Parts: sequence; structure tokens; C-alpha cells
Amino acid sequence: MNPLRGAQWRKSSRSTTNGNCVEVADNLPGIVGVRDSKDPLGPALDFEPENWAAFVTSVKAGMFDAR
Repeated sequence: MNPLRGAQWRKSSRSTTNGNCVEVADNLPGIVGVRDSKDPLGPALDFEPENWAAFVTSVKAGMFDAR
């Protein structure tokens, strides 16, 4: 069974106009899906909501910025 069945995908507000887009589905209970918008039928990642929230917080804090 596909854990992301019924996912409602939305593009990241940080997506660029050149097609480098990430889509997130956070409408499912207990799971957050992430996929590449250029390949919607390709693989998708799924995260526990707490882990996704921690990742987003780290990104916003600049922990993954290129040095």
C-alpha cells in the first residue's frame, strides 16, 4: 500500500521559476511527503511530522547553508 495515497501536493514557497521545485504533502495523518515536482510519478520521501518539523527548523536556521 502506498503511504502517500491521497496526498495533496503543494509547491514550496522557496521554489524557483527554473523548475527546481520541491512539493510537500502534509494533509495525511502521521506522515509528510516530499517529492520533486519535475517527476511527480517518481520516488517520494515520507517523514514523521516531528522529523519534518525539525528539518524545516534547521533549514530556516541556516544549518545547511553553503559556506
